[in-house]
Amino acid sequence: MKSLYEADAVEEIKQRLASLTADSPRQWGKMDAAQMVAHCAAAMEMALGDRIIPMVWIGRLIGPLFKSIYSNDKPWRHDNPTAPALVMSSACDLEEGRSHLIALIDRFHRGGPKACTHEPHCFFGKLTPEEWGKGMYKHLDHHLRQFNA
Repeated sequence: MKSLYEADAVEEIKQRLASLTADSPRQWGKMDAAQMVAHCAAAMEMALGDRIIPMVWIGRLIGPLFKSIYSNDKPWRHDNPTAPALVMSSACDLEEGRSHLIALIDRFHRGGPKACTHEPHCFFGKLTPEEWGKGMYKHLDHHLRQFNA
């Protein structure tokens, strides 16, 4: 699995983000492109420790059993649940969100493993910096595929 610690992976994600438009059709889910970008930015904030989201109760029970799903090479299913704190249901601005997300990705990449949070993931629990790097790439890839980007 690629990682956001890799320069090539970061550049790929940025190019794919640049291809999104406000009317990019989604292939699954409920979010539009702007909401998806805001959702991804919120997840990056979590990975950087800027946004602390307590573990959801089901994550406390079974999250560690499914932790390998977060950063392995298999694509995520389309119907994975989202932590309520990361659900974006109001209108969002795509350009503003894209700029914010790119800044967060750059910060994560430049900071390397030392920049990622020591807080647990809201579902999977404690992650290593390597798992955060791969998992955040995988999360972005998942949502960019959602919009054929």
